[in-house]
Amino acid sequence: MSEPVESRGERKERTRQALLDGTLTLAADRGFAALSLREIARSAGIVPTAFYRHFASLDELGTALVDEGVRQLRLALRELRRTPDARLAETVRFVFGQVAGREELYGFLIRERHGGSSALRGAIVVEMQLITRELVVDLSRIRALDAWSPDDLELAADLIVSTVADRIADFVVATLRDRVDIIDRAVRQVRLIALGMGAWHSTGA
Repeated sequence: MSEPVESRGERKERTRQALLDGTLTLAADRGFAALSLREIARSAGIVPTAFYRHFASLDELGTALVDEGVRQLRLALRELRRTPDARLAETVRFVFGQVAGREELYGFLIRERHGGSSALRGAIVVEMQLITRELVVDLSRIRALDAWSPDDLELAADLIVSTVADRIADFVVATLRDRVDIIDRAVRQVRLIALGMGAWHSTGA
């Protein structure tokens, strides 16, 4: 039996993914801003001019990696929040479950938060802000926080998101043995933030 013939669309998608994967591998050593279109194309086995069949620019390629990581994580969190019994610890552990197995991608995103590409930094900031804003909505639905001002809700949400992002940075470079401790630390830190929120006197109160 002959093997199925790969369609043009399938070939294009495979090459596109090869460009993304090659970028992650190359950026692990030097950072995204230091990469050239030529070497990224070479990593995918195509000529430089063929790159433009998949992305209009290097910035667009970088943004696609942000979409693949931060945006997908944000959408997954949104689905989790629809679960009535979703709890704090389960949510934090869920985040790390999303990261596990995709360390190269999330390591790239963590590094590029402060990297040399302004376009990539901007795209990451936008997605992180969206995660924070959606968390603000969740916090505003907690009865104990009814009197909190929008600014204080955003402050708390930003602290939670930043804390988890810092632990992800540790997680992607940690040994398997250390990862459990990192997740547990993240859960404890977020719980501590939650406890502090209970004692906080909001400017809106």
